[in-house]
Amino acid sequence: MNKVDFALYDNSHYKPGSAVKRGLWYIVSLVFFQSYLFPVSALKRLLLRMFGAKIASGVVIKPCVLIKYPWFLKIDKNTWIGEKAWIDNLAMVTIGANVSISQGAMLLTGNHNYKKPAFNLEVYPIIIEDGVWIGAKSVVCPGVTCKSHSVLSVGSVATKNLEPYQIYAGNPATALRERIIE
Repeated sequence: MNKVDFALYDNSHYKPGSAVKRGLWYIVSLVFFQSYLFPVSALKRLLLRMFGAKIASGVVIKPCVLIKYPWFLKIDKNTWIGEKAWIDNLAMVTIGANVSISQGAMLLTGNHNYKKPAFNLEVYPIIIEDGVWIGAKSVVCPGVTCKSHSVLSVGSVATKNLEPYQIYAGNPATALRERIIE
């Protein structure tokens, strides 16, 4: 029977940007995003744009938000990113308009292939369409699309696509009922 051997691990194929760019972002992120010192969303939008993110107007970014690589991020208008949210965007994360990413939610674009001895890195984009609500401390896994106005309830894990106007809960998340907006 084969075993995992981390000595075989090699992610040299993955090139997320130059070391200088990643280093500069790390410092900016620590000072302006991962702390409570700069709560102003306008400044955060500007900084994200300077690092290649496509950020629309009205985006609100609360304190202590962790964004891996802004150059793999697109956020449409009037979207809210809650405190301590983690956008681990090793691949592109596209977030639509009027989306709520609640406190402590995680958007994870990377994973490892547990079937391979080298535990290979795999990355897949995430798409969150307009009007979606990702509940507090929920997880959206690599390659998932949360379709229009779907809801991922608090503490749930989306391992597969969420259908439009459906409310999901659990681990793995399953559809509970239709979302009706009055």
